[in-house]
Amino acid sequence: MKLTLNDLRNGNNLTAMKTLALLLLCAVTLTAAEKPNIIFVLFDDMGYGQPKSYREGTEFKTPNIDRIAKEGMRFTDAHTPSSVCTPTRYGLLTGRYPSRIGQYGVLTTYSPPIIPQTRATVASLLREQGYDTACIGKWHLGMDWNGTPGNDKTIPVGTELVSSPNAVGFDYFKGFTHARNIGTVIEQNKVVANVEEVENQPLLAKRTVEYLNDPARKEKPFFLYLPLCPPHTPVVPAPEFIGKGGVTGKESQYGDWIYQGDHMLGQVLEALDRQKLAENTLIIVSADNGAAGRAYAPLRGSKTQIYEGGHRVPFLARWPGKIKAGSVCDVTICLTDFIATSAEITGAKLPDNAGEDSFSILPHLLGTATAPAREAVIHQDMKGTLALREGPWKLIFSSNGKPELYNLQTDLSETNNVAAANPEIVTRLTTHMQKFIAEGRSTPGPTLKNDKPIQLSKKPEKNAQPKQKQKK
Repeated sequence: MKLTLNDLRNGNNLTAMKTLALLLLCAVTLTAAEKPNIIFVLFDDMGYGQPKSYREGTEFKTPNIDRIAKEGMRFTDAHTPSSVCTPTRYGLLTGRYPSRIGQYGVLTTYSPPIIPQTRATVASLLREQGYDTACIGKWHLGMDWNGTPGNDKTIPVGTELVSSPNAVGFDYFKGFTHARNIGTVIEQNKVVANVEEVENQPLLAKRTVEYLNDPARKEKPFFLYLPLCPPHTPVVPAPEFIGKGGVTGKESQYGDWIYQGDHMLGQVLEALDRQKLAENTLIIVSADNGAAGRAYAPLRGSKTQIYEGGHRVPFLARWPGKIKAGSVCDVTICLTDFIATSAEITGAKLPDNAGEDSFSILPHLLGTATAPAREAVIHQDMKGTLALREGPWKLIFSSNGKPELYNLQTDLSETNNVAAANPEIVTRLTTHMQKFIAEGRSTPGPTLKNDKPIQLSKKPEKNAQPKQKQKK
């Protein structure tokens, strides 16, 4: 059938209307083809008060984190979905709260994968959008070794994995399972080296730079997930960083270790500049939970705990020409928001059963937001305690059955429990929490089923591997 200009103008022909729609779709597709590279750098156990851009009087040197703050956006109210490692990483990659699978503690060397191969991840989503996807660093989400081929710290070179990060969307992986066997280096699905602990991060930093220097990075967009080890134990700064962290006394090596992690971020920034990739790259820098055993005023608590110091973390983003340099965003966000944000950036549509607790923060990054990205955030600690943050209010569902309610706008240090004086707020937040649990999601969409039951004010059953002692 021949179409005329009048057919398209008038829309009085069904075929003409369909053709017009197809032409518009093609135009959208062509525009969406100019997709940015995306890098997510995840520090391990970095407290909100450690970078200078978050606490002026800090004793730690973090020049590259602070550079991101100057050249991009710094978030002041960003949270991890958990106050410990494994559950946060699950939430980051899947956009789903880890309480929905009953994951509160951390995994061990031979724990099986907790992300099913059928579940969408940021990596699988972006790969479908034409991205090359890579993870270089600490995985800590379980791997299938088909048994226990070594001890808890060392697995023999040549040992092959049955299931690795490649199974959940990553084209390339090089790293280690978790901090206690940092010396066992895996590439794709095989152990390729056993190194001294101090050698691991320099080795992976070198591989990261090689990845960014590869000419293939200019041929198609890429997603690089870079989960570092610093400042988590083992504290093993390389010789060239000894005494460079600016901290004296017994904490000097810890300071050097933080400085080394920041330097690894700097190597990424240098590679982007050198390869002229920076202009079309969104880089996000954050942490998987608060500092271990270190509280930084005004926040209460630290890693493993339900209080702000356990899950409020640094979160910075740079995207030249898109994110205003030196900007600050005070809205409440969660690391689970990464997958929805990536979807909106690339024009992808999340399936109804993916990213159940993920809200796009793209409008906030671009400075076009007219309302907060999300209504509320669910927090959890290592013991299974849950909390709901909504506006200025934070309600902790304590295991003893006595709620703790704090107004973070006036009491960021969580020193004054006002639950007794505000029963209506306790009731309202409890009702909202129950709704999020019952519907299996906090985003709009069809009701879904949680993998494990979620009960408020009650300690959950032990998860991960019951026969293996969990470590922080």
